[in-house]
Amino acid sequence: MKGRYNEYTNIDLGLVVNLDLSSNHLTGSIPEEFAYLAGLHGLNLSHNLLSGDMPIGIGNMRSLESLDLSNNHLSGTIPQGISALTFLGHLNLSQNNFSGQIPEGNQIQTLDDPSIYAGNPLLCGDLLRRKCLDAEAPQPPKIPHPEDTHDEDKLEEALFYGVVMLGFATGFWGFFGVLQVKRDWRRAYFSFADHATDKAYVAIVVKVAKMKRLRRSRST
Repeated sequence: MKGRYNEYTNIDLGLVVNLDLSSNHLTGSIPEEFAYLAGLHGLNLSHNLLSGDMPIGIGNMRSLESLDLSNNHLSGTIPQGISALTFLGHLNLSQNNFSGQIPEGNQIQTLDDPSIYAGNPLLCGDLLRRKCLDAEAPQPPKIPHPEDTHDEDKLEEALFYGVVMLGFATGFWGFFGVLQVKRDWRRAYFSFADHATDKAYVAIVVKVAKMKRLRRSRST
């Protein structure tokens, strides 16, 4: 970070509680060393020409209560570590080029003023009522195509007849296989079959005779 910041390089920043470098035409990126200022309560770098990413270690500034990085050219995603700042009561990241999902959780969840993130068209999240593109969208219900339905019906029909034929073949060969082995069963079966055939034959002959007599009685 260039500009008037060079005037502060000889200061022991470990003793600094509040640091205001706003409106100084500072350029370059925010030094990662700022993340080591664990005792810093307020940091204001607004209205400069800063670019690059926000320090990824921002979450290490545990005492930070106020952070203003507005009106710069900062870009990239907002580090998730910012949600670890449990004392953070004021935040302004507006008018930059931040992108991606707004971090959620802990103290940052209570900072629910959308103007905090205004002027960052690539930011997304519930607070901005702007859905992130990488969020999983609900899949529309699949409408079966008529050809697919017809193919499924044919497959079910084929499976049905296949099962029926398999059951018939199993029962047929199982029954007659037993008859081949069991001689007594074979004799009993054929005796029953002959008896049933004779009975059916007699019933048919009697029925036919009755029908003939009925016709003759009607004709006379």
